[in-house]
Amino acid sequence: MKTGTQRLRVIDSHTAGEPTRIIVSGGPDLGKGSVASKLALFRDKFDSLRSAVVNEPRGSDAIVGALLCEPQDPACVAGIVFFNNVGYLAMCGHGTIGLMVTLAYLKKLSPGRHQIETPVGKVTAHLHDDARVTVQNVVSYRHASKVKVEVPGHGPVTGDIAWGGNWFFLVNDHRMDISFANIDRLTEFTWAIRQQLQKHKITGRDGQEIDHIELFGPPQAPEADSKNFVLCPGKSYDRSPCGTGTSAKMACLYADGKLHAGQVWRQESIVGSIFEGAVAENAGELHPSITGSAFVNGDSELILDPQDPFCFGIRP
Repeated sequence: MKTGTQRLRVIDSHTAGEPTRIIVSGGPDLGKGSVASKLALFRDKFDSLRSAVVNEPRGSDAIVGALLCEPQDPACVAGIVFFNNVGYLAMCGHGTIGLMVTLAYLKKLSPGRHQIETPVGKVTAHLHDDARVTVQNVVSYRHASKVKVEVPGHGPVTGDIAWGGNWFFLVNDHRMDISFANIDRLTEFTWAIRQQLQKHKITGRDGQEIDHIELFGPPQAPEADSKNFVLCPGKSYDRSPCGTGTSAKMACLYADGKLHAGQVWRQESIVGSIFEGAVAENAGELHPSITGSAFVNGDSELILDPQDPFCFGIRP
């Protein structure tokens, strides 16, 4: 990092209640490689910048950060690296929706279809005229079904393992109340599940860590099909219905014959916001799409003063 004071321009937005903070200028030069290689360089050389942006005292555990960068593919309007309070995200559905609204705010794009380069590949996003965005996510699939794990204090818990741009353990059968008033117990339960998955080496494909836990229950909104609670990697819950989590859920529903191509699935979040999802199959691969709304709510400059003992965030 630089030895002098550094200034970063960031745009804050929220997608269905979940905050996104995007560095739009002042960030490091990550070269000309793929966005995946940019993520690796950012993680290896500039991780303190990640912490400075999203951790206290400037941020909070709920904020998902991102670095706007040049895409390697000239067909893409932007490249994006997503991160949070503990590390990096392969893909972020709500963050991509927030990115599109942020780019529109910066007058870098107009309504229509655009391609974004992410660490896990290109995604297509359609910016509508009413702050709504439809993201065509990466190919999603169920990796394993009816996986059982013993959770101390709760007994056996059965769930599916699915990929929606991140790895999820999805649980339908539980005794928890999926309500905002029950967030502390939901957090404790889902964190215990994640710890047991790690302890018993239950993973996604090729040993990849399952770092999101998702519970489902009956919706409160009459137009919704389901209500979820999603625990993110840093032990914070997702205020939105979670774009990658909704993609993973639809992959499981499709595998069970409970969701058909083109059928709309409305997922309600723990705070009552809703994403609309659908899937399409092409050459045996499942392509989910997620539609939601985002709003810019901040345009500011972060000052990184190396004399500040918490310049790069409060970390363990």
